[in-house]
Amino acid sequence: MRMRKKKNGAARIEACRELLITEVEKLKEEPQYAFPTKRPLHLEIGCGKGSFACGMAKASPGVNFIAMEKVPDVACLALEKAKKCAQEREDNLRFLIGDAKNLAEWFPGSSVDCIYLNFSDPWPKSGHAKRRLTYHTFLALYQELLVPGGVLAFKTDNVGLFDFSIEEFKAFGLETEWITRDLHASEHNEGNVMTEYETIFSSKGQPIYAARLRFPVKEKTE
Repeated sequence: MRMRKKKNGAARIEACRELLITEVEKLKEEPQYAFPTKRPLHLEIGCGKGSFACGMAKASPGVNFIAMEKVPDVACLALEKAKKCAQEREDNLRFLIGDAKNLAEWFPGSSVDCIYLNFSDPWPKSGHAKRRLTYHTFLALYQELLVPGGVLAFKTDNVGLFDFSIEEFKAFGLETEWITRDLHASEHNEGNVMTEYETIFSSKGQPIYAARLRFPVKEKTE
């Protein structure tokens, strides 16, 4: 379902400018240029309305978070939420409006420690597999961005996307830390920060499928 265009959206985003990465070209040289303190860097791709990003930034003061969203009207809500609760966390959260397919143009290699994919669009038609954020071409992109042995954390309510993704992860050679088909009933739910979708789905009894994986360290070539 497409979100209605936000009234005065551009002005509302501008009002949260201090939390927005506006000079994207600087990321390639210094991906943490917008943060006052350099820390391990985590990236959420598709942050929605920002609940997960805000929650994670508050829970992990030793980490810098970049929450990316390609739809400006959705990013507007996330920015406003983050600004409202800014006093509850370190100055460790920034937002980036853009598409995941452009990540390699913005970030240098080996600059991100962890990538989060939360309730990504499942693109259920078989002909749309290449658009899924867990498709192997995206995995290759993430591997370049992540530090050696970097982490990919994945959550979805869509069993079709989950099964597809697990096969992609295996074929790509990712090392599994854990996989669960019912996150909230598992030991891995401790410390779990929920997204907006996750809160809605779980309240209806929908199991949450999740996995945490590591990319293999590439062998150096002579």
